[in-house]
Amino acid sequence: MKTLHTLTAVSALAATLMLGACADMNTYPNANTGTAYPQQNTSSYTQYGVVQSITLVAQNNPSSTPIGAGTIAGAVVGGILGNQVGGGSGKTAATVLGAAGGAYAGHELEKRNQAQQVNAYQLSVRLNNGSYQTLTQSSANDIRVGDSVRIDNGVATRY
Repeated sequence: MKTLHTLTAVSALAATLMLGACADMNTYPNANTGTAYPQQNTSSYTQYGVVQSITLVAQNNPSSTPIGAGTIAGAVVGGILGNQVGGGSGKTAATVLGAAGGAYAGHELEKRNQAQQVNAYQLSVRLNNGSYQTLTQSSANDIRVGDSVRIDNGVATRY
């Protein structure tokens, strides 16, 4: 009966942590993060212009691991390990503390893995109509300052 009670407590804790991991903590995803996001080209036609500058910028590398997976895995492993210690109410406390500690450790590991930076290129282009457009793309595609470019769907290519 105690094993069932402990298993129920661990399951409830894991479910709570999973729901907490689903919460979106970033109300404004680009506010003061220093993250460069590709700017969307709102025009539906091809534009032409001349490259004025090219700047190398850092972008966060999107992780293939779902957000919160490290926290959940850490909580489950910590809860299982904590359940192996003590007896009675001490065993329940060890299970809860193990789950909490495991969740914290898993969250920290997940943050380190997601903090990898990749380089991107920010191009400032003077369009033929005299206006300027800034594009951020993963490759410069052999483009240099002064090159004539065509912009299709927010991507510049030499022509």
